[in-house]
Amino acid sequence: MRKQIFTLAVAVLALLFTTGLTAQIKTPSASPTMKVETKIGLTDFHATFSRPGKKGRDLFTADGLVPTGEVWRTGANQVTKFTFGDDVMIMGKDVPGGDYAILTKPNGSQWEVMMFPYESGSWNSYLEKTPAATVTVPAAKSGMTMETFTIMTQNHTMDGADIVLIWGDVMAAIPVKTSAKNDVKAQIERVMAGPSMDDYYQAASFMAEEKDMESKKKALGFIQAANKMAGDSPRYWMVRRQGVIQEALGMKKEAMTSFKQSMQLAEKAGNMDYVRMNKKSLGM
Repeated sequence: MRKQIFTLAVAVLALLFTTGLTAQIKTPSASPTMKVETKIGLTDFHATFSRPGKKGRDLFTADGLVPTGEVWRTGANQVTKFTFGDDVMIMGKDVPGGDYAILTKPNGSQWEVMMFPYESGSWNSYLEKTPAATVTVPAAKSGMTMETFTIMTQNHTMDGADIVLIWGDVMAAIPVKTSAKNDVKAQIERVMAGPSMDDYYQAASFMAEEKDMESKKKALGFIQAANKMAGDSPRYWMVRRQGVIQEALGMKKEAMTSFKQSMQLAEKAGNMDYVRMNKKSLGM
């Protein structure tokens, strides 16, 4: 019995000792990570960065915490990361959509912003690399004091916004332009011009699956509109769809004509699957 008690005591002490070794003290981060997610125009924009505090220190001076004229990771800890969902333009330069590591060089009234294809969070790893884009943006006194480094977006328009870097009493603005205006205009023109050939084809394919004859008649109207829009370049799959609908409506003669045309088009395109389907429909 004493031996069992002794063994149990040793096990408990071992457990307590192991727990003590693996326990960790957690403290608040001196430079917490922040994520910004928004849209600029129609483009998704994400920023991930760490936020150091000023803590009474000088910033953006010759001998400050962030010296003028020297490369800065634009935050603390890991490199700041920007993500653009689509292609954008910054200070007249095209920036393809994607992930970028952001390094800056504060220099009085102007900041140099260097954007590198994102590879890792180690900001030092980019120092010997060539940026995908480098732009010079305006910086000025903000008229306020921001204790903690902050990135935000301001001055949103239909197709752009400023990505603003603020720390202490200094603010630098990165103007971003997107193609949102032209994209919306193109959408309006497409919608106002009416359904496309593919819209009619998809509608016909959907309605043709309905059991009632009224839906199939509507499907026939849609597929005929699609084939009319194809003009001198008929698509074998759309012509076959027309034949299938005609056959379902009891229009056997018209269906045979459509199947024959679809077969000939499929032969020219080298699609033997459609050739075989049409031959079967034609009883060949």
